[in-house]
Amino acid sequence: MELVAADIGGSHARFALADVERGQVTSLGEAITFRTAEHASLQTAWETFGAQIGRALPRAAAIAVACPVAGDMLKLTNNPWIIRPAMIGKRLGLDHITLINDFGAIGHTVTRVGPEHLGHLCGPDVPLPEQGVISIVGPGSGLGVAHVLRRDGHNHVIECEGGHMDFSPVDEIEDMILARLRKQYGRVSVERVVSGAGLANIYEALAAIEGRAVKTGDNRVLWTAALEGRDTLAIVALDRFCLILGSVAGNIALAHGANAVVIAGGLGLRIAGLLPRSGFSGRFTAKGRFEKMLSAIPVKIITHPQPGLFGAAAAFAEQHGQ
Repeated sequence: MELVAADIGGSHARFALADVERGQVTSLGEAITFRTAEHASLQTAWETFGAQIGRALPRAAAIAVACPVAGDMLKLTNNPWIIRPAMIGKRLGLDHITLINDFGAIGHTVTRVGPEHLGHLCGPDVPLPEQGVISIVGPGSGLGVAHVLRRDGHNHVIECEGGHMDFSPVDEIEDMILARLRKQYGRVSVERVVSGAGLANIYEALAAIEGRAVKTGDNRVLWTAALEGRDTLAIVALDRFCLILGSVAGNIALAHGANAVVIAGGLGLRIAGLLPRSGFSGRFTAKGRFEKMLSAIPVKIITHPQPGLFGAAAAFAEQHGQ
């Protein structure tokens, strides 16, 4: 069966054609990406995708969305679009639909890709376990979290909103970051720090500590300056970002009882080369009496080029493939 796979995030909406057969994804076409800010809704982006490929779209779809999939109206966390599940079929001309949380989709990808799409970050360099829990943590426009329970040959993908846990500082600098962000947001979630916008929040807090007046402007420009080493304070902010991501990933592993952790997300892939050289690993394992346990957990990074699209199609295949 041919279908449209869609991955709707905070900043980008990605679409591709896919084929599924007997519960498996047999092909995934080239992805077409739009900025969500340039489209008013899922429907208008969908129509633009159809116009670009120049043909009628299949009457089946797997749609991953960056918000909890519950209720009669979905409001994406970092995207102004509103999606009404009951209206999707009629408005998009669909007969078969799978609607899934975006990190639920990543969970389906993690269970199906081979080792060539899982780079090693830290901990034992061993394959993902066949039994137990795999935690998935991914910074992007927000901070996505999910986990997979592997038991007796079955993979149970469990969606959650772990990115909205309270931010927990572990040193004096992070105490000051939290104090500054609390004045701005009241409650400060982890996503306020470990996300695309989080780098700017860290950058501005560090500047305030040093008494500097800075204007971050476009987040993309700040990220490029940090990664290319063109701004000393941006470099320091990115180092702090990696530290905090390590702390968060370790906390989630503890909360899930994880046997392995996979880092995902658009920013996760962007900093994949930096993470092994950063303080990520030290913070991941720095859990007091549980340091030895955390040190025994393999931490991977997913390198599949379109894990959200592939995972959405895999979820569809599981639901409709038989």
